[in-house]
Amino acid sequence: MAFTKLAQDRPRVLIVGGGYVGFTVAQKIQKAVKETGGVVTIVEPNPYMTYQPFLPEVAAGSIEGRNATVPLRQHLRDTEIVGGRITKINHATKTATVEPIDAGEAFDITYDEIVLGAGAVTRAFPIPGLAEVAIGMKSVEEAVAVRNWVLERIEVASLEENEDARRRALTFVIVGGGFAGIETIAELEDMAREAVKRNDRLRVSDLRFVLVEAAPRIMPEVPADRAEKVVAELRARGIEVLLNTSLADATDGHLALINMGDKSPAGELDTDTLIWTAGVAASPMLKDTDFPIDERGRVRVGADLRVTGDNGVIEGAWAAGDNAAVPDLSGGGVGGFCVPNAQHASRQAVKLAENLLAARRGESLTDYYHENMGAVAGLGSWKGVANIKGKSISGPLAWLMHRGYHGMAIPTTERTARVVAGWAMNQIFGRDTTSIRHQRSPRHAFQTATGTAPEKSKARL
Repeated sequence: MAFTKLAQDRPRVLIVGGGYVGFTVAQKIQKAVKETGGVVTIVEPNPYMTYQPFLPEVAAGSIEGRNATVPLRQHLRDTEIVGGRITKINHATKTATVEPIDAGEAFDITYDEIVLGAGAVTRAFPIPGLAEVAIGMKSVEEAVAVRNWVLERIEVASLEENEDARRRALTFVIVGGGFAGIETIAELEDMAREAVKRNDRLRVSDLRFVLVEAAPRIMPEVPADRAEKVVAELRARGIEVLLNTSLADATDGHLALINMGDKSPAGELDTDTLIWTAGVAASPMLKDTDFPIDERGRVRVGADLRVTGDNGVIEGAWAAGDNAAVPDLSGGGVGGFCVPNAQHASRQAVKLAENLLAARRGESLTDYYHENMGAVAGLGSWKGVANIKGKSISGPLAWLMHRGYHGMAIPTTERTARVVAGWAMNQIFGRDTTSIRHQRSPRHAFQTATGTAPEKSKARL
């Protein structure tokens, strides 16, 4: 790759990752840096940022997948975009190694300042069969695939004569009882219920949704009594909620469950659909840097979002979001640090941008402080839960609050308009429950026509 095509002769602010932190920081500083003769560079394998709180609704067909993303080049006109992944950073020499998206020859890029916004990855465990049969809920590609898959399983089941195969196709299991898991299972159940009602060969009672959570409760971000009410609501909808339960084996979609207390068997079931939402971990790329890392793999920062080691501030290095151990000055964070969620990441990014520009002007910096006002979650059409300043709200009002908050929180007015327009169309015409069958294998039709299609095998998510 001819790296000479990128700016080489200007002071560079290098941003690692184009997610909440990367996009927001670039948006806030790009013009100011350009005016002083510098350049802002984002290195990100995807040409967009993903608004992850919308992924459950993408999976349920309430939001078009593309509308849950924000295109980088379209909205960051004064930022240099590099389609690749940073694999190593040497801050001592202010050099980062970039691997292009086409897996071409890696190259080095130098910088004057760096912003670490690499985010987090799905945290999985060495459970037999998990890697082969499960899918996560961290990317828009995963959410779109889940939507098509669930709807396809419903169609397959409607023509299946074998009762065991039919039951397996209509069994959907989600592991993880945090916000991502709860919203995913609730939204998917809502969509599946609607899809089955449109199919004369199936009944809603044929569907089986199972949530597996290792902890004794769900949604630690909300009060215990509200979490219990959510469990009661899910169970009233026929969703099985298994608390204090863990997945021990997933080989070939045959799930073996165990009780967390004594590791005794807690039942078995067969499924074609296993969705893993049981936590995240900081980007493993941080291990290949010379930055101070905490025991959870996050880069250590001060409250002003400068990277800070045992010997003090590391000049020219900033971090925020899921890949950073940001002190929670409000006192509400687990272990004294901000929890890894979109609410903190987007606000930290604004503060980081302000401080970065202030430091360049020689001005004093301010600390990141955000007192959590509450949480909102969507549980399907006109169903939701919210906890605002200790006040619990549920039902249609909570659902409207959830949509109102996230509809305004996704970056750019353009994306807000697209999302809201999609919601409006669904209210007028109903949810689209048609799957795009071969989206994961777009050459299928051509291969069939040319006689080169692979032999049929058991479908996998």
